[in-house]
Amino acid sequence: MANAKIFVRERRKVGEQEKKPRYFVVAVAGVDLHIKAKHIRKMEIEEIASAVGAEVVYLQAGKENHEDDLDNDDDE
Repeated sequence: MANAKIFVRERRKVGEQEKKPRYFVVAVAGVDLHIKAKHIRKMEIEEIASAVGAEVVYLQAGKENHEDDLDNDDDE
């Protein structure tokens, strides 16, 4: 699974000192992986990627980007 990738981005509404998961998995390519959690911690993403032999790609989300998310991940 040399081409396996997990694409994630940082959530917009989580502050630095909050103890909430800060990342949202956007897409997975090259591996059959189902993630049940809506939000996930960086350490968990990296551990999952290591276990399945995938690379983690961190997407840059601009603050001026007003796209609608499929799951409305920042409602909480």
